[in-house]
Amino acid sequence: MNYVELNIAASGEEAEILTALLADWPFESFSEEGGALRAYIPQEKLADCKSEVDALLDARGALRRTYLTIDDCNWNAAWESDFQPVDIDGRLLIRAPFHAPAADASAEVVIMPRMSFGTGHHATTYLMTEALLELDLRGRRGLDAGSGTGVLAIAAAKCCGAAAVDAVDIDEWAEASCRENAAANGVADRVRPLRGDVGCASGGPYDFILANISRNILTACMPRFAAMLAPGGDLLLSGFLDRDEQTVREAAEAAGVRPVRAARREGWTVLHCRREA
Repeated sequence: MNYVELNIAASGEEAEILTALLADWPFESFSEEGGALRAYIPQEKLADCKSEVDALLDARGALRRTYLTIDDCNWNAAWESDFQPVDIDGRLLIRAPFHAPAADASAEVVIMPRMSFGTGHHATTYLMTEALLELDLRGRRGLDAGSGTGVLAIAAAKCCGAAAVDAVDIDEWAEASCRENAAANGVADRVRPLRGDVGCASGGPYDFILANISRNILTACMPRFAAMLAPGGDLLLSGFLDRDEQTVREAAEAAGVRPVRAARREGWTVLHCRREA
């Protein structure tokens, strides 16, 4: 599968806003460097939304942009050359197989950086992992909605003691990547990759749900998340900007889950909610 890199002349707050807006389309990862925002999307999926993406960028001031096609080989090579280990507060190391291992192998997640989003580098993945480490998941069953590489599902099983995690993503590459990474981390028996939307997850009610997606998808899926969550269960939400926190809070409360804690990083927010017992 070929990918396309959308390179936009934007940085700082504008890049953050664009990242949140573009996440409503099937862009799988983002990076910001040298005054440019880079957004990556499968070439076949760009054809369905390019006119809408261009209209969005034009509406924000005709931002300069270029589209660059990247083949499979070059995509993987670019990921591997750029991928650096991520240290989550000295408690968990997220690394690739070609990096030096952590001193304590139980406190690391090994992720092969391929074509699926979720290596810990983006602020939302960092926030979700950080919040996840605060939960006692021993013996509990969970759902990772929009699992990407499976980094959160794997961390829940390997580092937090979760008994089972359904890892759901609509992308075929994400399913394959999650399966590969779960095996590499020794949790293939506890992490179950599934391809589809949250409706394909039939293992509920879940003791915890992880959803690092986008504001619009989160708010649309909130009633379903609440229905799938066991009484007393934890719901971790991210993928939205600080300025959208109130919108997500209101959607959670309307669905019957109570926000209990929020944390922020680089303009992004994670919201920890709980369904009343």
